[in-house]
Amino acid sequence: MSLQDQLLKAGLADQKKASKIQKQKHQQQKLQRKNKVVIEDEARLAAEKAHAEKVERDRQLNLQRKQEAEQRAISAQIRQLIEMNRQPKGKGEITYHFTDHNKVTRIYVDERQQRQLANGLLAIVMLDGQYEIVPSTVSEKIALRDESYLIYSNKGKGDAPEVEEDDPYAEFQVPDDLMW
Repeated sequence: MSLQDQLLKAGLADQKKASKIQKQKHQQQKLQRKNKVVIEDEARLAAEKAHAEKVERDRQLNLQRKQEAEQRAISAQIRQLIEMNRQPKGKGEITYHFTDHNKVTRIYVDERQQRQLANGLLAIVMLDGQYEIVPSTVSEKIALRDESYLIYSNKGKGDAPEVEEDDPYAEFQVPDDLMW
């Protein structure tokens, strides 16, 4: 028993509509055989289009999930680098000032850490809202992965500063021991 017969028997369709649909189907088949014309099935085209859209959505979602997983892995690597290489802090009596996104901030360091920060041997990074002091080699590795963790690094600033030709203060050098 065909689906059409079952729908007619259940009373969900009437005989007039069923015969009209059957007649249209028969005419389409006749046209296809006679003229070799391919009549496209709208339902099949809509299903193919929906399938293609679903495949594209799934691909985009998988790409987004992959990027999020990579970002989590990078964050875990950075966390591990900082936790394994951070310098002890909090027991220094010297206040070291630095800028964090145009805001002057301070941490307490000892004399050795102050010299190393000024010479570019140490750098300051942010982990879970806390400032941590790490060696500059570690800060370079962190910056390669995600530069947003790096807050302050004096690396490369210890070289001779570039002097402009028309700078009126070029003759006067700033002493190294001057801290602000």
